[in-house]
Amino acid sequence: MKKHTAKNKRIEHLVVAGASAGGLNALVGLISQLPANFPAPLLIVQHISADASGDVLLDSLNKNGKLTCLHAQHGQQPLPGYAYLAPSDHHLMVDEKGRLSVTKGAQENRSRPAIDPLFRSAAVAFGNRVIGILMTGYLDDGTAGMIAIQRYGGKSIIQDPNDADYPEMPKNALNQLTPDYCVPVSEMGGALFKLIADKPGKQQPMPQDLILESKIAKRVLSDLASVNSLGEQVPFNCPGCGGVLWKINEGPIARYRCHTGHAYTAASLLAEQTGKIEETMWVALRMFEERKNLLTTIAKEQKGAAVRSAEERAELSQIHIDRIRAILLADDKGTKSDMPI
Repeated sequence: MKKHTAKNKRIEHLVVAGASAGGLNALVGLISQLPANFPAPLLIVQHISADASGDVLLDSLNKNGKLTCLHAQHGQQPLPGYAYLAPSDHHLMVDEKGRLSVTKGAQENRSRPAIDPLFRSAAVAFGNRVIGILMTGYLDDGTAGMIAIQRYGGKSIIQDPNDADYPEMPKNALNQLTPDYCVPVSEMGGALFKLIADKPGKQQPMPQDLILESKIAKRVLSDLASVNSLGEQVPFNCPGCGGVLWKINEGPIARYRCHTGHAYTAASLLAEQTGKIEETMWVALRMFEERKNLLTTIAKEQKGAAVRSAEERAELSQIHIDRIRAILLADDKGTKSDMPI
């Protein structure tokens, strides 16, 4: 592996890529097309669980590509010919000086690392010299970040949904924006070189709302006044911390943010709320079952009217148990409608 040595040469382009489910194959397919002297750093966010190391992806990228792939480290200066992978349970972003920022900030779109913080911060730091790549995955992380790249004059490549193992993420992006290229992974290398060959035009003015959001994600700002300037409060709470949510005014997609840093698209917010509801209902089911078991035990140990009272309350608990089970099973695609509860 070649030595990572910072150079004072100005980076002309920065490439940022995001993937979720199915990302290993897609990223390996991309990296295999890039030569060792690829003229731009490549920053990668792959959704992985907090307890995963990311070594499997890193080893696969190094084995199948000519770029040197590393876990990103806070404060590194990204260099051409290198690919930097977001560490598990940490966001990968770019600071105002173009250095890597690896932080354990609040989750965005239910993920850490998340794609939107990387794309947004890259747009703020590199403006129209950024090329964003969005690949296979669920839900819509990366769409808002790609919109931010375009607002700054950067370029975009989205994987053809027909080529993606999980087409939902690229489909959601295509519903909200028109990329420079929508191609299968096998054609992304060629598209990248065409975009890099284009000389960037005049830099567009920096939108203040994206600068603020980038600072919030880096935990530079977390005050109420900053979030108030981004949008209006809405009548539901952040499922991540229980705080107030603001609906972001800018952009074509509905997005929500709390002042501690959690951020959601409408789809990811709904998914997180659904998860919290299910978790609460499982707790309620367990408590009703324990209550029924206790009442049944009491009925066996009591005499007279006390027995009937305990039995009636146990029967009522069973009614609640049946209702909660029915709700929990309602969305279970593996459960037949006529299955006994």
